[in-house]
Amino acid sequence: MAYENLLSPIKIGTLTIRNRVVMGAMGSATANTDATVGENERAYFAERAKGGCGLIINEVTRVNHNTAVMMERQTSAAKDSCIPGLRNLANDVHYYGGAIFCQLHHPGRQSFYEINGGYPLPTPSGIISPITESPCIAMSRRGIERLVQEFIDAAERCYKAGIDGVELHAAHGYLLNQFLSPYTNRRTDDYGGNIQNRARVVKEIILGIRERVGRDYPVTLRITADEFLETSIFPTDIPGLKSDEAVEICKYLIPFGLDAISVTAGVYESMNTSWEPTSYPEGWKVYLAEKIKKAVNVPVFGVGVIRNPDFAEKAIADGKVDCVVIARGQMADPEWVNKTAQGRVEDIRRCISCLNCFETLQTSADTGEPVSCALNPRSAREWFFNDLKINGAGRPVVIVGGGPSGCEAARTLAERGFKVTLFEKSDKLGGQLNLANKPPHKDKINWAIGWYETQLRKLGVDVRLSTPATVAAIKALSPIGVFVGTGSESIVPRAIPGVDKANVATSSDVLRGTVSFTGKRAAVIGSGMTGLETAELIASQGNQVTVIEMADKIGPDASFQNLTDVQVRLQDFDVKFLPNHKLAEITDSGIRLETTSGDVSLDADYVVLSLGVRAQQDTLNEIRAEFPDAVAIGDTQKVGRIANAVHTAYRAAYKFRIAD
Repeated sequence: MAYENLLSPIKIGTLTIRNRVVMGAMGSATANTDATVGENERAYFAERAKGGCGLIINEVTRVNHNTAVMMERQTSAAKDSCIPGLRNLANDVHYYGGAIFCQLHHPGRQSFYEINGGYPLPTPSGIISPITESPCIAMSRRGIERLVQEFIDAAERCYKAGIDGVELHAAHGYLLNQFLSPYTNRRTDDYGGNIQNRARVVKEIILGIRERVGRDYPVTLRITADEFLETSIFPTDIPGLKSDEAVEICKYLIPFGLDAISVTAGVYESMNTSWEPTSYPEGWKVYLAEKIKKAVNVPVFGVGVIRNPDFAEKAIADGKVDCVVIARGQMADPEWVNKTAQGRVEDIRRCISCLNCFETLQTSADTGEPVSCALNPRSAREWFFNDLKINGAGRPVVIVGGGPSGCEAARTLAERGFKVTLFEKSDKLGGQLNLANKPPHKDKINWAIGWYETQLRKLGVDVRLSTPATVAAIKALSPIGVFVGTGSESIVPRAIPGVDKANVATSSDVLRGTVSFTGKRAAVIGSGMTGLETAELIASQGNQVTVIEMADKIGPDASFQNLTDVQVRLQDFDVKFLPNHKLAEITDSGIRLETTSGDVSLDADYVVLSLGVRAQQDTLNEIRAEFPDAVAIGDTQKVGRIANAVHTAYRAAYKFRIAD
């Protein structure tokens, strides 16, 4: 496919964009501590412009330093002191032929009062978010006037800095969205009630920007076209913003000076429709953009788990959207556009929607680290990992284990010019990914496996499947380095009576397919994500499932989004949950559980243990007896998820023999 539509230019107002790929705004925590643009942020966005992206929308950008703070190290356009950094950012993106807009943003109720000076958060009607639970106040007319002025001033600073345009963030439940939505805007003055009144604040911002910087400066709007409150775990009888009203809002606002509309969905209460977990199919909410495109005469951007160039090309060719918004996809692979244009689609490292990015963004204030992509260790760290040494000179290195850590180490070392041999005892690459892809809706994991297979083949890595890595086999290659990523193994607490019974299995046994059954009563012990996904697989195979958890809540260490996503489906299968229950014994008829109020029994035909994993280090110890400098990577170093495996491997391979 030539991708002639996807790669064709388009005009946003008076500005020509080189192709139809937009990197949507996404918090990165790459700004300086004073909220100005620094080297880290510049390198992050420049990498995407270098990769061919047509239009970059930077992260949520503050319009006020005291009441509009979303997170630590968040870019700001609220002071004149921010202009030099924004100018540097614009120059860097322009150097590579891209364009960049700033997304002007105020969180309103969807922030935390602790990082906003300890003051109640400004909102249209004082309605507290059940997610952030921060105190809120209803804005006065004077407060609204100040807000409008703050957006206008921020836009002018972007204009002065050479930023190509601005996007007004009226989506995802933030303050402008709160005014547009009947769910959060219950005002009775001329900023509430009908559509025109609820959109008044946005109209005043647009008109003010036009008066300040003229008609030729691009101004776009990001809008939630459906809040999907019916999917929320926080029930409400008050309707949210739906697509029919969103269409009318766009039609009303465009004549005041909007140059494009970016269409998305969801608010914090329906978070999974804004930032989707892996179960959501590609392009699932493009229909919302299509509906608005049919009603307006400006370019419309569509979003929604768009991962593949073929899908993006067809969406544009079919007239559903004018541009595709790809944010996480370009975090995973900044060369997404270039690889598409070069006919190297198989080389695109596709985002698997694991949400590691959102989890790390939420903890960035505590860790001091920027956002992190599970599959791309350089993402938001381009400023640091900026000098990969190509000094392998054909010297041999050995990788033990073909899981994600082994594959990543092999890929990086091969790129550096080493002669890489990889030993994998099974008949396929992927390691634990070949278990992670087995539950329902986890097929995106296969993208990661396939990508590594392709890259190792193209880089000439000697992959030896079905070949255990013996010390003798390694010595025969005379390697200058050995990397060991033999993964982990399921924990089976031998002290529990009955754990060796024939009807007891681990989640790995079930996912691997060595244990399967149907029409049975199954007890899954442990409610981490692996346990819950295993429970879903077992339930989908026609079994009655109960999940047992020792902690006082299900999924105690799981991310909120992934947890709620799988819980909804488990409820559809009528899976039962028993928190505050500890497995004490496996009996002939089921299990005995300890609770604070005494022991209880549960009938079960099968017991599936999902109690975590421990590092498998036997092979490492054997190898270190001959190769003391052998490097442990992935779970062999420290048990973790795919991000840990990939990142530890990349970092180890990046610095290996760097001084040679």
